[in-house]
Amino acid sequence: MTLVIATAAPFHGHVQPVLAVTADLVRRGHEVVVLTGGRFAEDVRAAGALHVALPPEADFDDRKLDLYFPERAALPPGPAQLSYDLKHVFGDPTAAQYRALRALLARRFPASVVIGDPYFWGTTALSLSAAPGHRPVTVSLGITLPTLLSEDAPPIGFGLPPLAGEDAKKRHREMNDQVREGFADAQRHIEENFGESGVELPGFVLDTLVTAPDHYLQLTVPGFEYPRADLPRSFRFVGPLPATPPRPRPLPDWWGDVESARRPVVVVTQGSFDNRDLGRLVRPALEALADDDVLVVAATGRADGPAEIRAAGPVPANARVGGYVPLDALLPYASVLVTNGGYGGVHEALRHGVPLVVGGDGEDKPEVAARVEWSGAGRDLRTGRPSPEAVRDAVRTVLAEPGHRRRAAELQGGFARHDALAAVAEVVESA
Repeated sequence: MTLVIATAAPFHGHVQPVLAVTADLVRRGHEVVVLTGGRFAEDVRAAGALHVALPPEADFDDRKLDLYFPERAALPPGPAQLSYDLKHVFGDPTAAQYRALRALLARRFPASVVIGDPYFWGTTALSLSAAPGHRPVTVSLGITLPTLLSEDAPPIGFGLPPLAGEDAKKRHREMNDQVREGFADAQRHIEENFGESGVELPGFVLDTLVTAPDHYLQLTVPGFEYPRADLPRSFRFVGPLPATPPRPRPLPDWWGDVESARRPVVVVTQGSFDNRDLGRLVRPALEALADDDVLVVAATGRADGPAEIRAAGPVPANARVGGYVPLDALLPYASVLVTNGGYGGVHEALRHGVPLVVGGDGEDKPEVAARVEWSGAGRDLRTGRPSPEAVRDAVRTVLAEPGHRRRAAELQGGFARHDALAAVAEVVESA
């Protein structure tokens, strides 16, 4: 038995992958404590682990970000919002996270391994606090795309695939310089955050997130990530985590229409986080496909989602609208997933071999969308608020051109050749 501390920033999309790993380690006989937000205590206990709440200065409710970070709401998605998030949402809690982690290690739970999501920077501070062998082994789960700058691929923020041609590396380096310059203020702020923990940030923060931990386990396959020759030896592709069984929910009364559909089923969702304004993607998709011979299923991810959709106008006859409709139940019937591009949701579609149409902005979504198109598994709408015409053209293209479904199926096969949980367990058991 190994003692393990798992850490996660208090976002649903960060906590759930960590809990999937936690539950597997518990099943294997290890003892796990999870340090994360207070609202996830029940989920942690359901995974068989002990929950320790973050201190108040590092905890918040991700469903009410505007309450905790009121300045953020005024910033447009893109570099300004990302810089704010790096400084305040992820940077400012660093010292409090680190103190809580150190206290847990010293007084209650002397773990051999600390596993975390890359944006719980208290674990990053632990990695930088001492050489390996003088602290627990640290493992970072790549729950989103790797942020490491490279001369082989564009950095985050551009939403571009790798450039081609003789001067591609030079142009990538120039873009890297632009990113460092654009985030210089955030870098200084984050260096101060780490300094409060007595730790020096060794370089650009987006590089450090990947290079600092002893093991960086990227939860995808090489076919979905830009090739880089300059990845550190600690970096490893382990494939996505298996789907987490959803909590039992009653299926909507129109579910029989999905099971008996004799026409393509197009699923549209804005995920579980960026779904406050369903006019960004869900409503345009319903309008776009109203006259096509498809069944459109809108999974709004909100109990009041169907009412909001109906209040905005009539629901087309070929559409069905639901609140919490589990994707893993829908995707076996889907011909296309229209999504705003959350990393986990995109991988869930590819796990079922379903091609995608992606329209998202903010956070990592433009980068995920670019990788969907680069990998051949779908189309990138290059905006988080597409027109109905753009959605219609992209869906029709994906349905008509078999290459997208074929490429999604190839990635699905690549997933099957990896076992992310076994890879994590191997690291834990060799610590």
